[in-house]
Amino acid sequence: MSNSIFRKKSISVIMKDAAEGLDDGHGTGGLKKILGVRDLTFMGIAAVVGAGIFSTIGGAAYHGGPGISLLFIITAVTCGFSALCYAEFASRVPIAGSAYTYSYVTFGELVAWIIGWALILEYAIGNIVVAISWSGYFNNLLVHIFHIHLPDWMLIDGTTASEAFREASAALAKGGITDAAVLSKYQFAVKAWNEAPLIGNTHVFFNLPAFIIVGLITWLAYVGIRESKQTTNYMVIFKIAVIIFVIVAGAFFVDTNNWRPFMPNGFKGVLEGVSAVFYAYIGFDAISTTAEECRNPQRDMPKAMIYSLLICTGLYILIALVLTGIENYSAFKDVNDPLAFVFANRAPWIEKVISVSAVIATTSVLLVFQLGQPRIWMSMSRDGLLPKRFQKVHPRFHTPSFATIITGILVAVPSLFLQSGLMTDLTSIGTLFAFVLVAGGVLLLPPQPKAPGKFQLPYINGQFIVPILTGLFIYGFRERLENAFHNLGSAAQDHQEILFLLFVLIAVILAVLTLLKKFSLIPILGVVSCLYLMIEIPTKSWYMFLVWMVLGLAIYFLYGYRNSRLHTALKVQK
Repeated sequence: MSNSIFRKKSISVIMKDAAEGLDDGHGTGGLKKILGVRDLTFMGIAAVVGAGIFSTIGGAAYHGGPGISLLFIITAVTCGFSALCYAEFASRVPIAGSAYTYSYVTFGELVAWIIGWALILEYAIGNIVVAISWSGYFNNLLVHIFHIHLPDWMLIDGTTASEAFREASAALAKGGITDAAVLSKYQFAVKAWNEAPLIGNTHVFFNLPAFIIVGLITWLAYVGIRESKQTTNYMVIFKIAVIIFVIVAGAFFVDTNNWRPFMPNGFKGVLEGVSAVFYAYIGFDAISTTAEECRNPQRDMPKAMIYSLLICTGLYILIALVLTGIENYSAFKDVNDPLAFVFANRAPWIEKVISVSAVIATTSVLLVFQLGQPRIWMSMSRDGLLPKRFQKVHPRFHTPSFATIITGILVAVPSLFLQSGLMTDLTSIGTLFAFVLVAGGVLLLPPQPKAPGKFQLPYINGQFIVPILTGLFIYGFRERLENAFHNLGSAAQDHQEILFLLFVLIAVILAVLTLLKKFSLIPILGVVSCLYLMIEIPTKSWYMFLVWMVLGLAIYFLYGYRNSRLHTALKVQK
């Protein structure tokens, strides 16, 4: 059993199949090759510039102040290491499947399944968050521009509504509220609860706009990659134009006094926004899922990944500085639409433009993610780890039809009822986990000679650099390390600090291995930086992640292991 669960797919076999005209490297074809560098770059920007820049950046700014601009740089560098590793894999293994396929050729089947299961958190579960964000922006658009008010019970999940009602009822019963805005907020929560329809004694709440937009986007992903490509390109051009306009217009309202202090809650406060900020970047790897629809994946995909990451990082840093320059960081508490918020009283007409752009931006994110998830499932199905129906390609539209429909259902139905907060953290953990394995997998790839027109990750000897950087990190965080050791095993031990100790141990082990084996610097930095961002995500999300992984392993051993093509091949050989 151990031989089969760690059996690897051969890159040489994949490339041989591709050379013989079996486009996808699995022995089947069907997807149209129509994507170029520009299309892929736009797709990357479409996936990255969305809910992060229009929503989650507000909460990060409240905790970290203007210092979140540094966090965007840190996160971009982290993603940059991963992007270079993705680019290396994309040039070597130009087929669909993203990190799942890359893990299969380096770590083997079991790890590939684990990463494929984790990627569901990034794509399908992540799109639930985006759909819920889209619903909020769409409602703002209806109210502020068209003066249409949908019933409140059609716009929110029941858990959020119940918590808001309990908080508001308790505050109103206590009395003494002098802030008119706070009083209005509480009265609104109580009114929304009382006006909701009842089934028995249960108040009914659901997010109808989120459900509808997922249905429409799933239909677009179903009918073809060409239509999806054209729609994505138009939306990206529009939202980048709006963001540049917002940066330029906002610069006139910036008060540099708001940038002091730069990190009001210290570096720890900045790091509290890790999940929110990283969530903004998770989409750049979606490019790799469309490898089979790319005309020249070995040349174009690496370029597109790097281009999209650089463009988005520049936009995020500028937006962060403008937002925290217009308003003091403390004003962003519980603000879900920070771009519209800063212009509401300064230039209301800009707020309306932002409302339109937010709807378009999040729509493009939904589309790219709804394209990505079915293609990962298609690859897993081809390897026998999922039922054969997931690999079915529509004869007319040339898309993975069944997998696209299932993705739509798995996103649309939960978006009616679920909260988005925990989903954001889960999505970030799943994505970072994928990044760690992709970066680590590059170290296991056999060396190959430089070929014209193909990307190759530059080798930088990390033999001495990695140990030195590890030593500097331990010195810089010595107080935290001492406190973590001091409280080890005590009732006061914070589980977050246990994760920190585990990270330090892994970093030291990697430093020693790099010293002995002269590992390449970029993949090692990719592994370490992604692991560090992972440990800064709240432990409650880690518990949910572990439950998700256990469920995935159960499915693998009950179905995937028994039906795997590699497992079947091993039995035939015996």
